[in-house]
Amino acid sequence: MATQSVIHSVQQQKSAVVVSIPNQSPQQITQTELVLYLSLCARLKQLETQVEAKEAELKARLEAGVSVERGDHFAELKESFRRTVAWKSVAADLANTVFGEGKGLTYCEEVLASTEPSRIVGLNVE
Repeated sequence: MATQSVIHSVQQQKSAVVVSIPNQSPQQITQTELVLYLSLCARLKQLETQVEAKEAELKARLEAGVSVERGDHFAELKESFRRTVAWKSVAADLANTVFGEGKGLTYCEEVLASTEPSRIVGLNVE
């Protein structure tokens, strides 16, 4: 009997799970399958929470100046600064209305230049 393979990748994972599905009429979905699915979803949420907690802990320790043991893997902080003006297009339209056509972008550039950049720190582990 011919089968088709379905590949399901979990986000941010390098491995894939391959499930063989027979090419025949669909079978009834069992309660056991639904319980397994719900259990896997709950486990995924639990793992995501644990990953977020460990990431926060590692970031805090690296920010405090703790060194990383030598070996196959490394951990570092990636720091960037960003000036985010989510309302830029609305402000430009308003400035065009108030100050005259064509003045909106100049106004937004002035506001952006006077905006304090936000610090963003990411964790890079390889």
